[in-house]
Amino acid sequence: MKTSQRDIQTTDYPHIVKIGGVLGGEAIIAGTRIAVWHIVGYYYRVGMSVEDILAEWTYLQPAQVFSALAYYHDHKAEIDAVREANSYERWQQDQIAHAADSMPST
Repeated sequence: MKTSQRDIQTTDYPHIVKIGGVLGGEAIIAGTRIAVWHIVGYYYRVGMSVEDILAEWTYLQPAQVFSALAYYHDHKAEIDAVREANSYERWQQDQIAHAADSMPST
């Protein structure tokens, strides 16, 4: 599936774009499907260094990772909300709620 130029929303951050239909329009590293919140999670929650991230995703450049981190610092509420919505804990809560809704009533 090709994306037309009009579907790409640029940001004030080099390497960071939003594309309708790609990861729900979340901020991603241009040319990839890596969301800013993924980089933020690995950097802050897992404790990976920029060098570790670059070793994991060998096709990324340092500027792309630093741009993602800079975007996060200026858009914390947005990225933290996306991280929360995509967290394992949130997934567990949703699964429990779905299971409870699916249980036959007695």
